[in-house]
Amino acid sequence: MRMQKYSIASMSVRKFLYILPFMILLFIFAYYPLYGWVYAFFDYMPPIPLSESPFVGLRWFRSLVENQVKIDQLLQVIKNTFGMSGLNLLFSWLPMVFAIFLTEIKAVRFRKFIQTVTTLPNFISWVLVYSLGFSMFSSEGIVNGMLQQLGITDSPILFLQSSSHVWLTMWLWTTWKALGWSAILYIAAIMGIDDSLYEAAEVDGATRMQVIRHVVLPSMLPTYFVLLMLQIASFLNNGLEQYFVFQNAFNKDHIQVLDLYVYNLAMGGGSYSVSVAISMLKSLISVVLLFSVNKLSKILRGESIV
Repeated sequence: MRMQKYSIASMSVRKFLYILPFMILLFIFAYYPLYGWVYAFFDYMPPIPLSESPFVGLRWFRSLVENQVKIDQLLQVIKNTFGMSGLNLLFSWLPMVFAIFLTEIKAVRFRKFIQTVTTLPNFISWVLVYSLGFSMFSSEGIVNGMLQQLGITDSPILFLQSSSHVWLTMWLWTTWKALGWSAILYIAAIMGIDDSLYEAAEVDGATRMQVIRHVVLPSMLPTYFVLLMLQIASFLNNGLEQYFVFQNAFNKDHIQVLDLYVYNLAMGGGSYSVSVAISMLKSLISVVLLFSVNKLSKILRGESIV
């Protein structure tokens, strides 16, 4: 009995040691940076150390709503963030449909080719994506060159400088880059469907579309709802890289999301403490959204995601 207890304890310690490196990395990159929130309560100006910076309390938080110019700028940034996140949320079903499309392709080599081609863009950095976009859609790019040679246009169309459709453009680039990668989880969900369900549908004389509607889709919906709720919880987190490389003087007002706004405040305007205050509020709102969505999931589906 003692040897059995020792063996169980040893196995538990071994399993803990397996996950220990990942816990350390999680602490270093996810929790330790939260110490930086203290900068929001000081009048910090580099290279003066934080210990010598004056403590100002909630001054930077109050400044966000005291200046009308800042209020208007912040409202525009929030509008951009909601617009781009809303588009991603509105079309969050696309990877699920694409996964069904892939699994319905009977030619194995062609299916693998399509999946590889659509997954590879996920591993390309946004800098290279912008380089591709610039070579294609700049005033001297391939698209403008073809349009002028065909006589469709007399002068170049400023695709990258236009701010009128920047939300739609950013969504298209995001979809092109992430569609294949996002479909992997749904493909795994389809592969996990019990074969007896297909056999029962075949016995009942169901067509392929009926099988998709009554067997495949219901089996994928739990995965979809979990991913949808996680996406809602991270509604304010658009990321930085994509918008940073595509921003310019012409589209800055409509492409600047919260993450980019925080970066521009700190690196461009030198307002480090204000940028930390905004980032802190964004993180707290994201946590509230996560727990709200988790509560909603428990009410509607009887299952929580946290």
